[in-house]
Amino acid sequence: MEQLINIVKELKNSPNKKIIEEKMFEFSELGKKSSNEIFKELCFCLLTANFSAQGGIKIQNEIGDGFIQLSLEDLAKKLSELGHRFPNTRAGFIFEARKNQNDIKKILSSFPEDKTRRDWLVKNIKGLGMKESSHFLRNIGYKNVAIIDFHIVDLLVSHGIIKKPQSRSLTNKQYLEIEAVLEKICNETNLCQGELDLYLWYKETGKILK
Repeated sequence: MEQLINIVKELKNSPNKKIIEEKMFEFSELGKKSSNEIFKELCFCLLTANFSAQGGIKIQNEIGDGFIQLSLEDLAKKLSELGHRFPNTRAGFIFEARKNQNDIKKILSSFPEDKTRRDWLVKNIKGLGMKESSHFLRNIGYKNVAIIDFHIVDLLVSHGIIKKPQSRSLTNKQYLEIEAVLEKICNETNLCQGELDLYLWYKETGKILK
């Protein structure tokens, strides 16, 4: 773990620190916007499961208010035209999530801490697992849950910090165990989980997206 901690500390002293700080500020500002804008970010995170972040960003920019306005059939058609792997399933998830569209900001702000916010999302938004719920929360300014995808898992495995899971689909128990490991790295680097994710994502992929 010490080697990875030192890598993160070095990245904190690199020009990427400013990029990550700006990205975290963007997330915080998004969280101050209307429930409609927050809902559109929720839709982005619904799209990214078993799909690329780049593809999700492209679709989010193309569809915009269509996440709120399009019929189920038209939304599925649009997702298909834009190249999503699972247009019908994702359109169904987004369409069902609309029942929380107007209240999502108020609901999330009512919880005392980020893990209980995530618990609510996992239980109440079909299509959002632990990773996608954490991703959504980080992208609207809630910083204290880990976004654990296969890039992060592979990085931790390569440094001998965790054993390679048998499946890329983590159980909730496995997710929380890895999150606890990441929390130790957060404590050693004075970062929150949301910031650490961006540093680790950059270390593994050379990119900073969202």
